[in-house]
Amino acid sequence: MSKEELDTRAAKGLLEIAEAWYRQMKEGEIPYITLPTRTKQNIAFDDRTEVWKYGERESMRSASTEKSAVHLLKMAYVIGFIRQQLKEDRSSTLRELYYITEGWKRAKFETQDESNYLVEDLEILADIPREGFHLRPEEDGAGVFGPLRIKESTRRGERVLHCQDDVGESGYQIPNNLETVELLDHSAKFVVAIETGGMYARLIENGFDDDYHAILVHLKGQPARSTRRLLHRLNEQFHLPVVVFTDGDPWSYRIYASVAYGAIKSAHMSELLATPEAKFLGVQPTDIRVYNLPSDKLTDKDVEALKAELTDPRFATDYWKKEISLQLEMQLKSEQQAFAARGLDFVTNEYLPTRLADMGVL
Repeated sequence: MSKEELDTRAAKGLLEIAEAWYRQMKEGEIPYITLPTRTKQNIAFDDRTEVWKYGERESMRSASTEKSAVHLLKMAYVIGFIRQQLKEDRSSTLRELYYITEGWKRAKFETQDESNYLVEDLEILADIPREGFHLRPEEDGAGVFGPLRIKESTRRGERVLHCQDDVGESGYQIPNNLETVELLDHSAKFVVAIETGGMYARLIENGFDDDYHAILVHLKGQPARSTRRLLHRLNEQFHLPVVVFTDGDPWSYRIYASVAYGAIKSAHMSELLATPEAKFLGVQPTDIRVYNLPSDKLTDKDVEALKAELTDPRFATDYWKKEISLQLEMQLKSEQQAFAARGLDFVTNEYLPTRLADMGVL
């Protein structure tokens, strides 16, 4: 979908929300909206798409109460702002949107969490990602480095570049709206999504992308939507295997889960963002023992998180039950950079080739 098509669809979707309120009032009804309940209890696995999506539970917001009436008023103000932004071909951050509402006396938000949540409401109601509203998060995008050629549409026109030959050492910065980027071709065999910047830089410096024909994607911690969208598209369009390389702790396992299965907050967009075929590469609890990696003791919060993952449907496999149980037994966690204790080349010359071969990727 081109930028122009997405803009048109976004404007139409927002107008349809307001038109629904008008019809409701015209028919003598109190204006309302209906949305899926955004809780862990209302997440269901979709067998067709193999991702986690919202279930059938719904909640209704009706202007029959003062609180809900104010919510719909704020939504109307935001719809008006976004439609004007689309008309002028401007963009803003979620933080800027929150501050803009300071001037809306009757529709001012108390916190940015409140305005962010309302934007999510609009995504669901209009069936449009926030990027289509020209809204973006505050943080910069992550990077991609490897044998991939793309065409990007910018304010200065289109440009074609190669994500090895035409970029610096940090790679190509993934834009907020990935729909402006066309993936042209590649000579890769697989994609490695990497949690930390240090390990991303290590693989580039050691030439792992060249040696193994790999596209390297920096997740930058919990990955942004645009990063997850890129991984989804690389897998879907080019049928490239995607492996996720993180630290060995419960929070990093959740980073993998957000790439593979989606996150609760964005479950309405799982089909666009999740990559169900993505596999976990490491650091595994088994690796801590096998390679005698430098490690730290689990905190009480780590233990609590691991126990929660044992009941999380995203980790309901024999593999994860075995690894998490082992980690709880060892009471240890380790980082990607811990492999440096065996030398700066060990991770690229020994660990990754062995793991990828075991997984059937190499």
